[in-house]
Amino acid sequence: MYSLNDSMAKRSTLFIRIVEGKNLPIKDISGSSDPYCIVKIDNEAIIRQDDVIGKVSITKEVLTAKPQGVDGWMNLTEIDPDEEVQGEIHLQISVQGDGDIPRKLCCQVLEARDLAKKDRNGASDPFVRVRYNGKTYESTVVKKSCYPRWNESFEFELDETLADTGLLSVEVWDWDLVSRNDFLGKVLFNINKLQSAKQEEGWFHLGPDKSKHSEYEGTLGSLRLQLRLRDEVVLPSSHYKPVTELLSQSVCSQLKGNWPDFIMLIDETTTAENRQEVANNLVKLFLGQGLVKEFLDVIFKLELGKTNEPNTLFRNNSLASKSMESFLKVAGMQYLHRLLGPIINRIFEEKKYVELDPSKVELKEAGCAGLHRQQTESDIIQQSSILLQSYLSELLTSVLQSASYCPLLICQVFHQLYLRVQERFPEPEYRKVKFIAVTSFLCLRFISPAIMSPKLFHLREKHADARTSRTLLLLAKAVQTIGNMDTLTCCSKEPWMVCLQPAIQQGITQLKDFITKLVNCHESEDLELQTRMSLQCGTMEKEGFLFLHRTKDKCMPMTSPFKKYYVTLRKDTLSYSRTPHSKKSSFISLPKIQAVEKVEEKCFGSANVMQVISSEDSGQQETLYLNCKSVNELNHWLSALRKACSHNTNTMSCYHPGIYKTDRWSCCHQKEKSDPGCDKTRHGLTLQEWFDPLDPDLEAQLIYQHLRSVQHAMRDKYYELREQQGVQEADSGRDQKKVDGLSKLFSILQDLHDAHAAVEEEERSKNKKVFLE
Repeated sequence: MYSLNDSMAKRSTLFIRIVEGKNLPIKDISGSSDPYCIVKIDNEAIIRQDDVIGKVSITKEVLTAKPQGVDGWMNLTEIDPDEEVQGEIHLQISVQGDGDIPRKLCCQVLEARDLAKKDRNGASDPFVRVRYNGKTYESTVVKKSCYPRWNESFEFELDETLADTGLLSVEVWDWDLVSRNDFLGKVLFNINKLQSAKQEEGWFHLGPDKSKHSEYEGTLGSLRLQLRLRDEVVLPSSHYKPVTELLSQSVCSQLKGNWPDFIMLIDETTTAENRQEVANNLVKLFLGQGLVKEFLDVIFKLELGKTNEPNTLFRNNSLASKSMESFLKVAGMQYLHRLLGPIINRIFEEKKYVELDPSKVELKEAGCAGLHRQQTESDIIQQSSILLQSYLSELLTSVLQSASYCPLLICQVFHQLYLRVQERFPEPEYRKVKFIAVTSFLCLRFISPAIMSPKLFHLREKHADARTSRTLLLLAKAVQTIGNMDTLTCCSKEPWMVCLQPAIQQGITQLKDFITKLVNCHESEDLELQTRMSLQCGTMEKEGFLFLHRTKDKCMPMTSPFKKYYVTLRKDTLSYSRTPHSKKSSFISLPKIQAVEKVEEKCFGSANVMQVISSEDSGQQETLYLNCKSVNELNHWLSALRKACSHNTNTMSCYHPGIYKTDRWSCCHQKEKSDPGCDKTRHGLTLQEWFDPLDPDLEAQLIYQHLRSVQHAMRDKYYELREQQGVQEADSGRDQKKVDGLSKLFSILQDLHDAHAAVEEEERSKNKKVFLE
């Protein structure tokens, strides 16, 4: 998920899921390929050293036209260098002359930014070619720059006979001494429209040469993609206060036994396809209000009221199940990393072959050179069983120890879940149900998925290979069996798991002891508030070893300036030291950070360098360069820092993607070190993750959108439930209050709708005014 925020009011989120591929061409000697995907945003060119199979391009307009999203197979097309363009060009175009004087068409080429890198040195040698009515001019060549400045003007005699069909073409090319020049993009202008406006100036996106058609379309294979673009205009906080207060009151009134209320109606009217997103938004909204524990208690109570068979409790994808799952991901990610990090790292590093299923065992040779013997199936299964029991034992030990550091709020939520289930399914008949209710979330929906897919939970940077994936899957199966607290069912379905039965039985006993400790945490309200605040403010913490270089006025050294430091991002500071526990460290105050941006590859010979630009008390700017191990690590650090600085007020609107060396900027060749910058900053481009800081206004906006879409269903469901409960005439006064409550909710939703309409009207008026000018 990518957040693409152009302003504080507009929040755009792009959801991308790459599902699978088929019919891909062979690229390796082995007769297959090792495919991976790169996601590019905002017209960024695809330039890779690996063999490129093909691409799928989707415009924002296509996604906007389908708010429900796009899900389907899309053909890969050939990557034509003339189509792989990016960047913008700054032009001023005008029509001069009146009356008897022949009119002239003037094109002033000012500068360009973020051009595609076509040369091996990580840059380009761009020049501009301007064409009109058969006449062509070319600008000078700017060497080794993707941010060139020309400030050159070209004039053409305006041909009045071509007023309706004449086009001005502005093309950008990369100059090459030996091979042919590389196309960098073009912009076309309709002369007829230009004559009406007299002058046009601005930054224009460079587009591809669309005159070509790929002959390979449909023969390069295809990808199945799921895409959805969500655009939201977020109003000031005051607009959402009524709906937030109403939902908060609803949670409190539910606990007092009032019926029915808004949470129940939301539960009853939310469809399966929207349930996950609604659960996420509600959890984050109530976390911000300090009422997430009360909200979860309400939906636990609602779910238990609808469940008669304990074996099915919380096993379906209800709003209660999805909300608890979301809560654990938001509030428990640091806990999960501390719990699973060591065992996951051990499995990845050992890369042992583990298999218990006889039908999948691969026989192999073992022993010293000259004394080879082939391992039998029973040998491999026995070794695998020992290894898995070792992994399981280490994991269960970690789980038992984690009761001391599990977040207090999570302990309290599990405590109230435990009590609610015990009340609904009392002992001795239902002795295990209260434990299974906790493990259904902790083991089946949190720990096991993280074991099977550690990359999705940020436990590892890359997905596991086939051998490691199988080990993780077998370990996750064992954890699920322990979570179900039923070894017989597992062994009947998969009899080859029987060798783990003693370890699993011991694990069930250990897990019961852990849950008993977990749910008996009783702390003061002050500690609860402290934990709640740490959830809201401390979620941006990030740390790890990076290569770092800091510069003030000194020029960049010729040799590599980077040194290894342990970098830590906390609530208010970005600090770095030689070791994780070093007493001596340096830091940058987050409010002083003005920009967090990438650095051009040619500057340090690495595509994974970022820069943090900050201001000192004296007003002097300082730049910290961070070199990451991979593009994924780079993107996560960029995203985390941008989110942590999202409320900074002294941010820069433009920056230099190059470095200042030998008396000039490497990107645009400007000699003034204080030059404001040649490319726009991208403060709003971030990755969306579970542990993001809470954004109460956005969550309230998303809840508003959902409530508005189901308000008629809510009204119908209310009267249906009212009829089922057999509301008596004697209760008509109380019932009227509930109807008034619904009317109040619908009135609040209408007020928000009107506020959005006013914002849209104001935006249209602004655009109309700009057009007229």
